[in-house]
Amino acid sequence: MGVVMVFFGLGFMGGWAAALAALAYAVVTLVRDRSRDRVRRQGRPAVGLLVPAPAYRRFDMRLAVAALLADLWLVSAVIVFGADGVFTEEWMGYPGMVDPTGQGYQAGAESLLRTTAWRTAGTALLARCWTTAAVQLCVLSPAAWWIGSFDTYYT
Repeated sequence: MGVVMVFFGLGFMGGWAAALAALAYAVVTLVRDRSRDRVRRQGRPAVGLLVPAPAYRRFDMRLAVAALLADLWLVSAVIVFGADGVFTEEWMGYPGMVDPTGQGYQAGAESLLRTTAWRTAGTALLARCWTTAAVQLCVLSPAAWWIGSFDTYYT
């Protein structure tokens, strides 16, 4: 059992490292393409603003991958920390002693995921990163609903 926990811990930290590496790669892409146009020059101004240039789209795609990895890590962190005395799902096994301070954990985790989704998607929309905004809304909102559907000792 100790070996499994070591590998799980390494995988958990590896997920965080992968998200940070993807974010660094997105920033490197943005810096490398700094001399290229980020706004289309041809066409109407509104089209130029709404349809980013290819260099900016590359950055958006890489940022979306980084956001996806970070979202998956965040959802897994919520499940891992809630599995010890809060959630009672069949596939989690016996969670051990019921944690009396965990009564608000599920609602707090759900609120955290929804708030994170809306704030990061809003920031991505302001930065014209359409793909990143869509990823944030399509991953974190259903994850919040999924976490809210878990049976707990308190429901």
